[in-house]
Amino acid sequence: MATEILMPALSPTMEEGTLAKWLVKEGDEVSSGDLLAEIETDKATMEFEAVDEGVIGKILVPDGSEGVKVNSPIAILLEEGESLDDAAASAPAAPAAAAEEAVPAAAPAAAAAPAPAAPQAGDGTRIFASPLARRIAADKGLDLSQITGSGPKGRIVKADVEGATATAPAPAPAAAAAAPAAAAAPTGPSADVVARMYEGREFEEVSLDGMRKTIAARLSEAKQTIPHFYLRRDIQLDALLAFRSQLNKQLEGRGVKLSVNDFIIKACAVALQQYPEANAVWAGDRVLQMKASVVAVAVAIEGGLFTPVLQDADMKSLSALSAEMKDLASRARERKLAPHEYQGGSFAISNLGMFGIDNFDAIVNPPHSGILAVGAGVKKPVVNAEGELAVATVMSVTMSVDHRVIDGALGADLLNAIKDNLENPVAMLA
Repeated sequence: MATEILMPALSPTMEEGTLAKWLVKEGDEVSSGDLLAEIETDKATMEFEAVDEGVIGKILVPDGSEGVKVNSPIAILLEEGESLDDAAASAPAAPAAAAEEAVPAAAPAAAAAPAPAAPQAGDGTRIFASPLARRIAADKGLDLSQITGSGPKGRIVKADVEGATATAPAPAPAAAAAAPAAAAAPTGPSADVVARMYEGREFEEVSLDGMRKTIAARLSEAKQTIPHFYLRRDIQLDALLAFRSQLNKQLEGRGVKLSVNDFIIKACAVALQQYPEANAVWAGDRVLQMKASVVAVAVAIEGGLFTPVLQDADMKSLSALSAEMKDLASRARERKLAPHEYQGGSFAISNLGMFGIDNFDAIVNPPHSGILAVGAGVKKPVVNAEGELAVATVMSVTMSVDHRVIDGALGADLLNAIKDNLENPVAMLA
């Protein structure tokens, strides 16, 4: 029986994507695991693998198509010896797919619910399974009617019969249904209304790509739903700068050059261990308290930004953090990061000091509990420990906090710990 190949959800928040390039053509034979296409998500280009075997009968969505909805058909896979004329049996599934695109964006959960029932389609008794799955089932003496399919529209594939207990895919519709709720559309005047305000004026209309749409949706959601509060401190960097200079001389032979940002990452990671209650994320009806410190760092790229995450940052050396951050930032600018490399973490850092910004307030990126906005280090007059006027290199930071996770006193303790770690870098590494 012919099978529709559906647009995959390559990340938990993906709702649509761009089919950048097909890696197969009509008439090609494919097996499970073969690469079918390159798909652009909101932030990365990823390869899409086949989950079944067969022949590419028809490509429904051409190269370069934008805004392709998740779970919409992009190609038809035929069984061995089957033709497109024989594929008419799968036609009843088409109205359901079209109906999904017709309903409002808030309704995908209802459209997704019937998917597990697909094996009872057709005449009510036929079970949809790939030829390979049928052969394995026959060899093992399995009853296909007792197996839940994990393929498109509930079709039984090889992986389902190899273990003979394929019951895990059931939660998938619920997980997929949760994604649209997270990407709440921002409110405001419509495009036509705004355009009319500027009638008679020259302007250029710039279409939004997937990344800019995602940034707009997520940050609008963040400001609308997260109760932010802000804590500010000035941090003296002279001891850190002297220590950094000493370390860089010693590491020069290894080709390692530490940046101030590497120390900031380490200081935040250690502070999250010093106050583990703050190393947490908001999860709707509960708080998840993390064990290791996973710190996200904002990286500006053309047209947007990434926040690659540094796993177990509290347990890594400064040189390891530096090398990993350079690698992540480089691949972020090429949009080559996988979703697991820029999703997650409990705390983030956004550093605009290198752009000469003295201070600013950043927006918490859910589900993080906080983000540290870092300004430039500048020479300022200060009163030293002896009560005398002196000059010091001072960096202003602002910590934006999700009040649902962190209260004021805990937030103050966390920021003070970050400050102490940066002003006493040797003690931080002890």
